[in-house]
Formats: sequence, structure tokens, C-alpha cells
Amino acid sequence: MSDTPFGFGLPPEEPDDGDEGKKKDQQSGGGQGPANPFGFGGLPGAGGFGGPGADNPFAAMFGSLNPSDLGAAFQQLGQMLSYEGGPVNWDMAKQIARQTVSQGTADGTKDASVGPSERTAVQEAVRLADLWLDDATSLPSGAASAVAWSRAEWVEATLPAWKELVDPVAERVGTAMGDVLPEEMQAMAGPLIGMMRSMGGAMFGTQIGQAVGVLAGEVVGSTDIGLPLGPAGKAALLPVNIETFGKDLGVPKEEVRLYLALREAAHQRLFAHVPWLRSHLFGAVDGYARGIKVDTAKLEDVVGQFDPQNPEQLQDALQQGMFQPEDTPEQKAALARLETALALVEGWVDAVVHAAAKPRLSSADALRETLRRRRASGGPAEQTFATLIGLELRPRRLRDASRLWASLTDARGVDGRDALWHHPDMLPTASDLDDPDGFVHREQIDFSELDKMLGEAASGGGSAEKPNLKKDDDKGDDAE
Repeated sequence: MSDTPFGFGLPPEEPDDGDEGKKKDQQSGGGQGPANPFGFGGLPGAGGFGGPGADNPFAAMFGSLNPSDLGAAFQQLGQMLSYEGGPVNWDMAKQIARQTVSQGTADGTKDASVGPSERTAVQEAVRLADLWLDDATSLPSGAASAVAWSRAEWVEATLPAWKELVDPVAERVGTAMGDVLPEEMQAMAGPLIGMMRSMGGAMFGTQIGQAVGVLAGEVVGSTDIGLPLGPAGKAALLPVNIETFGKDLGVPKEEVRLYLALREAAHQRLFAHVPWLRSHLFGAVDGYARGIKVDTAKLEDVVGQFDPQNPEQLQDALQQGMFQPEDTPEQKAALARLETALALVEGWVDAVVHAAAKPRLSSADALRETLRRRRASGGPAEQTFATLIGLELRPRRLRDASRLWASLTDARGVDGRDALWHHPDMLPTASDLDDPDGFVHREQIDFSELDKMLGEAASGGGSAEKPNLKKDDDKGDDAE
């Protein structure tokens, strides 16, 4: 990610180089002094405020910016201070994400429009992947269409999901900004609080936008982080990122594309035919977020020293992280539910894709291990989200979950394994990942008889007693 991820200035289209670029980098980083309090160093022609009058940003701006650049700078500052929307300025987030994408990735790879041949290759890969998955899972195809996205298209398509994930935490920060002042001072400081909330929305928008933009340079599809980020029923792959991903693997490009299409198509089947799963996952994220507390001591310190001419103070506080999980049984249970849910989704996909690819692709084992390591380690954008919302969206127990699903396949067959997705209470818990053999051979709840009897009762078929359903006591609320 950029060395100045929290500046308000839009990233330049091309990185600076030479001595002037070095000077700019040294003087535009995250509020390191009075040389650049407003973070406009990224604007074209700003010169990094490195010339005469650097201690006076307005003199520097008038001395180095042409009128159009100066107008853009003040327009952006005005938009930031006048924002009156929700807890995150999503217009700014989208703008920053698109600008970050336009810069290209650290390895120099630029975004590009997807051509007809690449679109056809993705569609054919997803079609073939769905045929292979028919033998590996009882869940039918969930992809009504297959699309090839550029990085910019990925940003546009996934922002609604990011909004759903981030807004709850950002709302807590916005509320905390008003609560840190004594009650008798809040009425007097109303305009200041309003400005701080507007700036807080801009800060979150800037950070989220940059993180989404960087993540767009890393992902290969719409389900890389285990959550359905794209529109329902649309399997999506990013050809430019697939090219980068497979560059040094020594595997034919067609095999890499097909293996990634298998993963995308498997995710689509799961989310399309397990109707409660999306809300279960997003609800687990929201439940965890509700238990996060804002470090009010740090926030009070920021507010007490707040200088309206140095808004990057708030950015620095966000960068350092102001979120701490509550050390309560409820919060620990929420974290366990979330981590287990992510692990079960990714473990199922890993097991199903391996079963489909192993007999057909010589590179299946190598690609599987590469994806596992990549998923477990995360990347800089995921680390940014962890700082912003106090949560790492990574399945810590992916390998355990994959082994459990594979054991279930051996013991119960494909249909018996996939039947566990019929209801959240039937899924393995965190303790089941510790004892997969015990779970595999344990008698499970069978909802089929109950559903049949309830259906008969609803249609006037007479009364029926509720069947005796066996369930282990230790399933508990952790499976919810």
C-alpha cells in the first residue's frame, strides 16, 4: 500500500521518481509535521510542498499549483467538511478506490479493460468448472452468469457489500466522537462535533477506499475472502490478477484459470442454495462488531489536541487502531462463531474443489497449497481492514475444516455431507473441528421428517406429534 494511505490527496496516476519524488515522499507522510497538514501532497503539480514556503501550505499551494489544481484541492476539502451522510463517506471511498486501482499494483501491473477473448475464456472455464462440480457436490449450479471483471469493475460491484460490513463499526466511532466531550460542553461544541463527524466519515472513506483499491489488485474473483461480495448468482473472475497470480507457478495459464473458476463456482453454489448462509456470515460480522469498544482514552486525547488545520491527526489515530474487542464471554463466543463460519465455508470449498480437480488436473495439489497459504496469510489490504474494524476476515482453521468435510464425504457420501447445510444447527462447531472423528460418527438432527409433518399439518392433513430428534448437548449457541 501507499506510504501515505491516509492523505486526502488523490493518488497520482503515475508514481513520482527522481530526487523530487524522494523529497515529496519525505514530506507528505501521514501528518509528520507542519509541512503538509492537509495531505494534498498527492495532487498533480503539488510539488510535495517541498519548495520555498513549505511551512506555509497556502503559500506553497499558490506558488506551485495552477488554478485548476488549486480549485480541485479546495473542492475536495470542502466536500470532506460538508459531508452529512452516514458514518462513512462512500462517495469518497469509491473515488479513492478507483484512483488507487488506476495507479497499478506494486509490481507495476496496471488495470485494463477485459477483452472479448478473455471474457469468453472465463465463461468457458466457469461452464466446465460447473460440470466437474456436479460429481463433487449435491448442490446444483449457483451461477446464472459468468463475467470477467477488471479491477475497477470489481470495486464498483463489491462496494455495497463493504458498506454492509464497515458501517456498523464506523457508526460506533462517530457516536464515540460526540460522547468523549463532557455533556455540558457538547451543546457549545456542536459545530465542532459536526465537523469532526464529517471528517471522521471522510477518514473512513479514504481508508476504506484505499484498502478496497489495493484489494482489487490482489483478488482473483468475487468470493476470495469467503464472503459473497458481488451480486448474487454472478460468478466473476479477474483475468489481469489471474495472470499475475499464476506467473511464477510453472502451471499452464488455462489450468490456473480453471482451478480458480472451480473455487468461484463452488462458492456460488453454496451461497445460492444455502439461503440463510449470507445473513449468517454478515450477522456474525455484525455481532462481533457490536462487541468492539472504542479506545476512548486514545480518542479523548485526539479530541483534546484536535487542530482543525491538521485533520490528519484523526487519520493517524485510525491508522494506529482504536478498536479493542470486549473481553467478555459473549464477545469470545461471537468471535468463535465468525471464525468457525468462515472456516466451514472455505473448508467446504477447498474439499469440494480438490475432489473435482484432483482426478483431472495434474497441478491440483500445487494450486491447492498455494491458495491455502495465500488465504491464511492475507495481504496488506486485509491488514488494513483488521485495523479499521478490528477484525481479520481469515479462516484460521481452514485445514481443520477441510479435513472434517473430507472425512464426512468418506463416511456419509456427498449427499450426507452437503445435507448439513440445511440448517445452521446441523453444522460443526469449533469444538467439532478439534474432534472431527467424533462429529463424523455422531447422529445428526434429521429435519426431513419434521418438515414433512409440518407440511401435512399446514395443508390440513391432521395433527402430528413432533418427532424425537436427537441432538448433542454440546452443540449449543456456538453453531448459530
